[in-house]
Amino acid sequence: MGAALFDQYADWTAEADRCLGYSIRELCVSDPRGELGLTKFTQPALYVVNALTYRARADSGAAPPDYVAGHSLGEFNALLAAGVFDFPTGLNLVRRRGELMSEVTGGGMVAVVGLEPARIGAILDASEVGRRLDVANFNSFDQTVIAGQKDDLVAVRPDFESAGVRAFIPLKVSAPFHSRYMQDAQQEFQTLLDETSFRKPSIPVIANVTGKPYEPDRIRETLSAQIGSSVRWLDSMLYFLDRPEPAFEEIGPGTVLTKLAAQIRKKLGR
Repeated sequence: MGAALFDQYADWTAEADRCLGYSIRELCVSDPRGELGLTKFTQPALYVVNALTYRARADSGAAPPDYVAGHSLGEFNALLAAGVFDFPTGLNLVRRRGELMSEVTGGGMVAVVGLEPARIGAILDASEVGRRLDVANFNSFDQTVIAGQKDDLVAVRPDFESAGVRAFIPLKVSAPFHSRYMQDAQQEFQTLLDETSFRKPSIPVIANVTGKPYEPDRIRETLSAQIGSSVRWLDSMLYFLDRPEPAFEEIGPGTVLTKLAAQIRKKLGR
């Protein structure tokens, strides 16, 4: 991941190594200690590769975007692209975020496929165990991720199967991210945010928490809330699709968000 970019941008690569205390190139390219799948390491790795990819895009002469957004960790890259902070400041935030989120254990997440969000909410509200779970990601009309304690996730599976769910897929994660169970991490992260300076976005950044543009005077509160709140990606995409002639470009490794955009547009007939 990002192998060609580390030599191209040796200055940011060296800066990342200094901030993290290890080789970002080694982690992403060879991962000799099997750490890349741990959120403590995954988050800085994604931030760095996304940042280098966006820098390469800018250096190519591509027109700047009219809006930016990122799914979960990617929101930090959207804020970087909008000039809210510089590369090392963002990496320091992401490093600490990954550390704090890695300290939360014992829960899990499940992708629910084939039911719309309102139906999923109704199923969760209908039982005591369901009310102990949260929607972590509103990804599309067809895909939603729920989070909570593993026993509770197992217990609600029959309710979803009775409702005709197409797939109920446990995710390979170490904790119930973007749920009430991240509140302690959220409060700890707020301390670092309070010590960090932010600039007004140069272009609108759509927030995961609201699905709407960041309010410039609420950057700290919004970034803090993101850890323990739902990623409202579907709302973010609907916001974009209400703009004239929307066109999307995914920056960074993979095409997950491009596929979600296609699902949403297909559902809407756009």
